[in-house]
Amino acid sequence: MDFVVMAFGLLIGSFLNVCIYRIPRDESVVFPGSRCPDCGARLKPADLVPVISFLLLKGRCRYCNRPISWRYPLVETLTACLMWLFYRHYGITIMAAYYAFIGCLLVVVAFIDLSHQEIPNGLVLALMVVGLAAKLAGIGVGVVDGLYGLLVGGAPLVLIAVISVLALRREGMGGGDIKLMAAVGWCLGWRLTAITLILSVYIGGLVALMLLCFKIKGRKDYIPYGPFIALSAIISMLWGERILYWYISSFW
Repeated sequence: MDFVVMAFGLLIGSFLNVCIYRIPRDESVVFPGSRCPDCGARLKPADLVPVISFLLLKGRCRYCNRPISWRYPLVETLTACLMWLFYRHYGITIMAAYYAFIGCLLVVVAFIDLSHQEIPNGLVLALMVVGLAAKLAGIGVGVVDGLYGLLVGGAPLVLIAVISVLALRREGMGGGDIKLMAAVGWCLGWRLTAITLILSVYIGGLVALMLLCFKIKGRKDYIPYGPFIALSAIISMLWGERILYWYISSFW
């Protein structure tokens, strides 16, 4: 079963790559079929086998010989691993499917934010709709918990954004990050959202510090925050309750 789940994850990852490339360009994710972004050649089924095609083609387009982005096999492998982790943690259940769907949306958000420094409103809306559908179906947290999560996720980032503009005269938090964190809160509830928020601050701060120390980024350079929210939310969906239990048992 593990192999089946990971194979399915690879296929989903291949579709997520299409979303990551086309959504920022306002293109349909269904039509036309896959093509090389450089030469425009229509890709055949043999060119589209997740990860394997990339390896067999040695990371180059079969038709124009230009390099294929590392993002394609990375997203496919990452998605397969996520599917496996949710399966191992929750089994073949509705909850696993719900969290896996959220995880896939967050993967798309993270890579679009990394590439384009934006978080499309359509993806945030998709998270809100998925969260609403789950609540109507009795999956995950209820409406009240979701509303609390929305406030716990969105309000602190709004506060940071306001303080940054008033005190530092610069944007300290993008609107897309605020909306994404609020949508995550709506889907996960206030407990897991609080963990997501704290983890994103620590992970984001550590990565930013490393980028500054190695002079990859400067003090005034923009560092996308969406990927840190996405990673932290996925960690919370998988191990958030354990982290919360450890914290309460250790410090309270």
